[in-house]
Amino acid sequence: MLPTPSTSHVPYERVYEPAEDSFLFLDTLSSESEKAFLQQRFSHHSPTSTLTHSSSPFVVELGTGSGVILSFINAHAVSIFGRQDIFTAGVDVNRFACKATVETVRLAAQEQDVEALSHGFYLGNILGDLTSSMKPEQVDVLIFNPPYVPTSELPRLPDEEARTTTTYEADSHLLSLSYAGGIDGMETTTRLLQSLPEVLNCSRGCAYILLCAQNKPEEVKEQIKSWGGKWAADVVGTTGKKGGWENLQILRIWRT
Repeated sequence: MLPTPSTSHVPYERVYEPAEDSFLFLDTLSSESEKAFLQQRFSHHSPTSTLTHSSSPFVVELGTGSGVILSFINAHAVSIFGRQDIFTAGVDVNRFACKATVETVRLAAQEQDVEALSHGFYLGNILGDLTSSMKPEQVDVLIFNPPYVPTSELPRLPDEEARTTTTYEADSHLLSLSYAGGIDGMETTTRLLQSLPEVLNCSRGCAYILLCAQNKPEEVKEQIKSWGGKWAADVVGTTGKKGGWENLQILRIWRT
């Protein structure tokens, strides 16, 4: 089992604390089946490679929070991808989350260096909204643990003052952005899905997105398959057969 990165330095009053959804990502991405998928898809000799894109995979996590998922991928690049030349980057609307992720990635990579140089190359975190800072076909692997809890309304994105204020109300608002998903918990995820065909590498790009039962994952899968162009979607990780909306699933989205 690959070690989980430390997040003891993260200010949880302002940044989402790693929970069952976060750890489901770690378990899924380090499972033998997903390692086999990623290593085949991003092999140096993979038929999905093209001359128009860098051979080094580019992994982006949206909504990094504490950075536990991105740092896990970066620290264990060789184990997960079968190669070290993995470039990673993060995006979050929460300035404190961006800073926390930088430190989490640094500590996790430093710990791996004690044994061997097996981590990837972290490029940093961007303060931004979803894929707005991404170029077309730039991303090879996209990771998204979205705000998936159904709520009566979607919290507004923070302005500059809200990003830097440290009152209780400001902190609570930043935390709400990490879990409040609006109608069916899908408003933010729907925006992301709409941008996937443009932002993912057209030949080898894939995405891992977490959904709960109330997000209607079967409907999401059918929607993706209706895009045409050999799009596929399948559940590759789950918390098991639980009752209620807390049954979590990780959906892998890719072109076959």
